[in-house]
Amino acid sequence: MAITPEIIKQVTAQLYDRSLRGIPADTMRGLELADRSESNETARHTLKIMMKSANAASAGGHFICSDAGIPVFFIKVGTQANFSGNVRQAITDGFAELVKTIQPPLLPHVTHPLTLERGYEGKGMPIVTFDLEDGADYIDITCSPKALGSGRWAAMEIFSFPDLDTIEAYVLDVVIRAGSQPCPPVVIGVGIGGTFDYAAKMAKEATLRPIGESHPEPLVADIEKRLLKAVNQTGFGPMGTGGDNTAMSVHVNYAAGHGFTPVAVAFNCWINRRTRARIFNDCSIEILE
Repeated sequence: MAITPEIIKQVTAQLYDRSLRGIPADTMRGLELADRSESNETARHTLKIMMKSANAASAGGHFICSDAGIPVFFIKVGTQANFSGNVRQAITDGFAELVKTIQPPLLPHVTHPLTLERGYEGKGMPIVTFDLEDGADYIDITCSPKALGSGRWAAMEIFSFPDLDTIEAYVLDVVIRAGSQPCPPVVIGVGIGGTFDYAAKMAKEATLRPIGESHPEPLVADIEKRLLKAVNQTGFGPMGTGGDNTAMSVHVNYAAGHGFTPVAVAFNCWINRRTRARIFNDCSIEILE
């Protein structure tokens, strides 16, 4: 059997739609933990509004935020997966059909970078990253729409043989420059090493890791703990109201590289939009997030 373009079209459109109408379970838990630990009364009130908004959107099928972002998908292709048609075109067709049918309508956020013309189509849209997964007979699809709060304040710098203090100071500098603009409490992803392009990819993928899941290597897990503590000492707080919770989590990914070391920092806003599913060769679907 083979995975059909029609099922890919259906699943990717549904993942996008669902990502706009709720928040991941780990993110709700992150907000609840932030509320319990927060010492600032205004910040606690803001966190309660966030949770109430998320629950209302989920219960009523509404959008949590009017900024629905642009379509971004991360796809792991199993080396044993079979396809009966074009995968990339199916994802494009799924988004196009969603634009025509979704209620409420999506705002035209897809922007031509040279003319600033806005619409729903454009070169490279949807943005799709493909990776391989050895031995798997499925494709694993994560949808993480890129909106202003999760896209505008990302940054990267390339260092030569930096020590950990230099790397951590740079991450904190990016957070300080971003301030409350990414709509905190945020999830912060950090990519260290590899190449220029791969560091950015690692940073974005790090934001997709569930809140509360530390890096398996103790050295990296310690970096994550130090950075989270430092970020929350900035005092920006939920939506810039002040307080102890500017970030729910900091996740670090790294790769070996040359002596030059890129360090990339990415943000996901408090909604932390992330939906995920697998499609198997028999066209069965497993909803993961």
